Amino acid sequence: MTKKKEKKQKSSSQKKTYKGIVDVTRSGMAFVVVEGLESDIMVKQKNLNSALDGDEVLVDVIRQGKSMGRMEGHVTDVLVRKKTEFTGTIQLSKTFAFLLPEKGSWLPDIYIPENSLKGAKDGDRAVVKVVAWGEKSRKPVGEIVEILDATNANDLAMKEILVESGFPLNWPKDVLDELAAMPGAGDLSAKDREGRKDFSKILTFTIDPVDARDFDDAISIRRLKNGLLEIGVHIADVSHYVQPGTALDKEAEHRATSVYLPDRVLPMLPEKISNELCSLRPHEDHLCFSCVFQIDDKAKVKQYWMGRTIIHSRHRFTYEEVQEIIQTGEGPYFEEVLLLNKLSQTLRAARFKDGAINFSSQEVRFQLDENAKPVGVKINESDESHQLIEELMLLANRTVAEYVSKQKVNTHPVPFPYRVHDTPDEEKMHVFAVFAGKFGYKFDATSPDTIAASFNKMLTLVKGKPEQHVLETLGIRTMAKAIYTSDNIGHYGLGFPYYCHFTSPIRRYPDVLVHRILAQVLAGDIKPDKQLEKRCKHSSDMERKAMEAERAGNKYKQVEYMQDFIGETFEGIVSGVAHFGFWVETVFAKCEGLVSVHGLREDYKHSETDYALIGMRTGKRIRIGDKVTIRVVSASLAKRQLDYELVEEGSDLPPLKKSGRSERPERNDRSDNRKKTGKAPQHKSRKKKK
Repeated sequence: MTKKKEKKQKSSSQKKTYKGIVDVTRSGMAFVVVEGLESDIMVKQKNLNSALDGDEVLVDVIRQGKSMGRMEGHVTDVLVRKKTEFTGTIQLSKTFAFLLPEKGSWLPDIYIPENSLKGAKDGDRAVVKVVAWGEKSRKPVGEIVEILDATNANDLAMKEILVESGFPLNWPKDVLDELAAMPGAGDLSAKDREGRKDFSKILTFTIDPVDARDFDDAISIRRLKNGLLEIGVHIADVSHYVQPGTALDKEAEHRATSVYLPDRVLPMLPEKISNELCSLRPHEDHLCFSCVFQIDDKAKVKQYWMGRTIIHSRHRFTYEEVQEIIQTGEGPYFEEVLLLNKLSQTLRAARFKDGAINFSSQEVRFQLDENAKPVGVKINESDESHQLIEELMLLANRTVAEYVSKQKVNTHPVPFPYRVHDTPDEEKMHVFAVFAGKFGYKFDATSPDTIAASFNKMLTLVKGKPEQHVLETLGIRTMAKAIYTSDNIGHYGLGFPYYCHFTSPIRRYPDVLVHRILAQVLAGDIKPDKQLEKRCKHSSDMERKAMEAERAGNKYKQVEYMQDFIGETFEGIVSGVAHFGFWVETVFAKCEGLVSVHGLREDYKHSETDYALIGMRTGKRIRIGDKVTIRVVSASLAKRQLDYELVEEGSDLPPLKKSGRSERPERNDRSDNRKKTGKAPQHKSRKKKK
């Protein structure tokens, strides 16, 4: 054998194949992220073999970097498609058409046969589902799912945001068939009631936003003969209706979460489940999965019980009504409401004492008219009525997680979808601590516990001071992202060693999994899910996609709102900096736009440690948290982009122009009064993600 042949054979025998997830950058360069590899595998566009961002693939290494540097690969097979529906413009021929995707999507044109056009015309905007992927030079084949109404710009934009993020707009036929076979709301059979603890005679009520259409949690309360309070946290028993392996279950797992846009909700589960069968409406018997606590008057849990129940809600409270009772001491069931509020505030204080970080929460929502056009801004802050529910939900979530964590199957811990939150990144924490120190706040970063204590001390001292906004914002940015995983490391931000999501199975798939596993543990019939970690990762990924969609939807509304203010000047706060410019959030409408460095009077350099741009000639600093005056230059709905310019001292400009609209947004300290329009099924406003 010649040396050349021997070398070729040796190289071939050493070829490595990996399984990983494709990550496509904005430039079009792709990388395959392989668990356990220190470095991602680079893949050029020509070697992607039709793989797209988020797909699970097999990749062969075709070149090893020098000195064991980054490898280059070739995708040989696409195992799982992350996304199958796409938006674009129809290009029609006589007997077929193509969907031309948006520029920069790195997706080839999609071939659509004549029998799959569904009446589409040339130039129509449409959603197309790919039914077959082409090999090499062949185009993927698709069918039209929906022709989008180009005359309704808002509806078109929101639907495109959802599809871009990988969320289907419609329900598959097999899901609709399963729904049609389900009973109507309130039709509970003897079999449905079998084996459940009956709480229907115990005082139970719901507390939700005023515009809620589904009620997925309820609270019961009564005083026991032993003097303790019995507090029940009752959660809609979605897992009773959504059985493993059904089309409904597969679709819910694929979506993994509901998506909340400014004018609509795209639900994880169809309306018949979320708003009828599983909505805990008053004066009806409903099936629940419950966590029931015996608590003393100092909020100490003495014992608890978990299991499937039947409840009957006596009253439907809004957050406003509960807040009114808390403030006045008057109203329906006021004694029980005041007692629950006292307990929840005690639980809340204990949580922060035990190491939870007390970041203040503020939510900005647009007020929309009947055409979904933004006409104002509403700022919602967490008050006692929200905290009442939040603390009881947190108690149930951590109790369930701790209980399951102590169970064993074949001497091993039960595989379980924990909700975890890692400690802050050391490098980010160091940069933030140095920055906070410039304002006089000291950080002890010797351990996670001392970091949490330092944060809480700073958040207390900074309240009401000019630097509050910047330090709270940057503090949150130092935090890791919470994820789902079967590898429990605890929840750092909440200060809980055990935590899961049990309380919202209508809108989160991990909660459905928690209910199923808890039911198995309670029945002593545990069937470990070998795909659990994969399901957890998918849910975390889809949660991130949903958050990106929500940001895109909010950005669209910001741009739409500010179109009426081109040329006007406003006070703003610097919210971010980069080498190419800085972002400013207007005070009156909380709308963020970019100020490019090219429009500034001098050259600036970016200082990461100061979170600032520094003037090369004058040394002037533009730092996160600074108050500035800006003029609105442009507002592009197509790009979802606002451009501002800095109004610098000494410039020849008119004074700030007061618009016809209120310079101050309406502040609502009680509940989220989001006005929901559009055709999508509507859910209540989300509870905070923890």
